[in-house]
Amino acid sequence: MGLSDVFRPRLQASAHCDLPCGVYDPAQARIEAESVKAIQEKMANDDAPEFQARAIEIKEQRSDLVKHHLWVLWTDYFKPPHFEKYPELHELFNKATKAAGASGTKGSSDPATGQELLDYIVQIDKIFWETKQAA
Repeated sequence: MGLSDVFRPRLQASAHCDLPCGVYDPAQARIEAESVKAIQEKMANDDAPEFQARAIEIKEQRSDLVKHHLWVLWTDYFKPPHFEKYPELHELFNKATKAAGASGTKGSSDPATGQELLDYIVQIDKIFWETKQAA
């Protein structure tokens, strides 16, 4: 028995994602996006400079978190077979992350941009759960 035999794994596991599937969920992005939209709505009703400054800071942080959660799904959960079955997925993630960026919720206080972001996340969520059922 050689040294490589001693250190060889005795159990091999495989999964279609990096970790067993209970880790990934678009709900994380949705919750942050809901917070962004709620902040945008509150900003429309309170024009106090201190409130606006704090709201902008939090809205930008939450928008970045949305992008982070979406990128994790895009790069870690979804694999080539998913993109083959759902060819619109790359474009959908691109649009969603841009909707959370400077030209979307991060740079706008208009709740319509928050709703647009949520609409993209709903589409991603639908595909995500379809892939989970197929796994």
